[in-house]
Amino acid sequence: MAKEMTLLWGSGSPPCWRVMIVLEEKNLQGYNQKMLSFEKGEHKSSQVMEMNPRGQLPAFKHNNHVLNESYAACFYLESQYQSQGNKLIPECPAEKAMMYQRMFEANTLGQKMADVIYYNWKVPEAERHDSALKRNKEALTAEIKLWEGYMQKASGPFVAGKNFSLADVMVFPSVAYLYRFGFCGERYPKLAAYYNSLKDRSSIKTSWPPTWLESPVQDLLKDI
Repeated sequence: MAKEMTLLWGSGSPPCWRVMIVLEEKNLQGYNQKMLSFEKGEHKSSQVMEMNPRGQLPAFKHNNHVLNESYAACFYLESQYQSQGNKLIPECPAEKAMMYQRMFEANTLGQKMADVIYYNWKVPEAERHDSALKRNKEALTAEIKLWEGYMQKASGPFVAGKNFSLADVMVFPSVAYLYRFGFCGERYPKLAAYYNSLKDRSSIKTSWPPTWLESPVQDLLKDI
């Protein structure tokens, strides 16, 4: 099964990490995989473009089925291998509803992080304004406070409740990304507890971005 799968990925990319976590959770080790460098522009290589004409990672293929959106790939893998490995969609209707709600909200968290972390990279120097970056930081702070509240009200240790689910697959990489860029967990104890409880989970630890182990944490979010 896994030998019929190919994953092209980039280290540190939350979308790539999501797919890798699900592959581990479903016991699909041994798939064909290749780590590519964003810095070197390898995500625009012909190998990637053949699978994903958007020139983005991940690029995932199972037999002749290509799924390049991380949500699509994760849903597909859970659907195809429901009885294998850990079940990632809860049976409880309330927990299932919460899973769907939170996993799609993770996109907003990711976007607001990117608006701050990649501001200088995305916005031409002549168009940058301190006031704009300040607004972006304020929006990210408000978003993080929202998630802190979610975890405070959660019915269990995971995003959707008592069970690790696709919601955690989507949310945890973004929370880890916050820490990677200097996020101060002391201000958000529930998110810190969530991060610390999951960072050593087998599927997460095994797929931890290798470049993060080799380079120091950055401090772009130290004042968030």
